[in-house]
Amino acid sequence: MIEMLRAPWPWYVVGPLIAVVMYLMIYSGKAFGISSTFRTMCSIGGGGKYADFFRFNWRGQVWNLVFVAGTFLGGVVSVLWLQSEEPMQLNEKVVQELEVMGINSPGKELAPGEIFAWDQLMSLEGILFMVLGGFLVGFGARYAGGCTSGHAISGLSNLQLPSLIAVIGFFIGGLVSTYFLIPYFLDL
Repeated sequence: MIEMLRAPWPWYVVGPLIAVVMYLMIYSGKAFGISSTFRTMCSIGGGGKYADFFRFNWRGQVWNLVFVAGTFLGGVVSVLWLQSEEPMQLNEKVVQELEVMGINSPGKELAPGEIFAWDQLMSLEGILFMVLGGFLVGFGARYAGGCTSGHAISGLSNLQLPSLIAVIGFFIGGLVSTYFLIPYFLDL
């Protein structure tokens, strides 16, 4: 059983599982999304005293906080106890491109040390990456009316045109980051 959990799951298993979760959420009148929990947390913390946006019945969103906590705990369990010993399967061209960018062990670890080691994260480049990236993700999620998971999974399954536009924008942003921003920041 543990070996099955450690191995990557194929798309034809994970896809239908996500579809079942989405069906159950739509059936129960809930909308999936991670970024909406920030609004809930601000409301719990008293944000409604300062802005009408945070003045709502947050108790109706506790289920989403539990979902986010479960997602976080699932990630911790996965990293600590369910990591596979096998390297990730990467296309040879991707490996070559990553090595040109200075990543010496592509596919051998989930988070390359050349980018995610503490000394890298606490450098000027690392702090720039985190602050600028965090701002762009937060601003983008708020501006787009939801995060990538909310639009891509929940919005598209509800056939919402704004979600399709947002997902196309997320994809374009990912391409721009991959081919322009990340190589630029790695050269700093």
